[in-house]
Amino acid sequence: MDILKKPIVTEKMTGLGEKLNRYGFIVDKRANKIEIKKAVEEMYDVTVDSVNTMNYGGKAKSRYTKTGIIAGKTGSYKKAIVTVVDGDVIDFYSNI
Repeated sequence: MDILKKPIVTEKMTGLGEKLNRYGFIVDKRANKIEIKKAVEEMYDVTVDSVNTMNYGGKAKSRYTKTGIIAGKTGSYKKAIVTVVDGDVIDFYSNI
């Protein structure tokens, strides 16, 4: 469970899951595609066809308040889009 942090459950990713059998995950920054593939296959009992990864850097954010400007930064993360073989389905809602 160290590699897969959480699934991405958005309207766009749900549509990709229904049409193209692609599912999104927030993963550990140090994980490579082979480790991500093994983790998804073990956790969800599916066969993974391909893995695409993206690194997102944190954005600089600022907010104006009565006491002055508060500056900060959002967290950076790595996202993986996993394509599973036709016929396999990942159900994120089965554990609820």
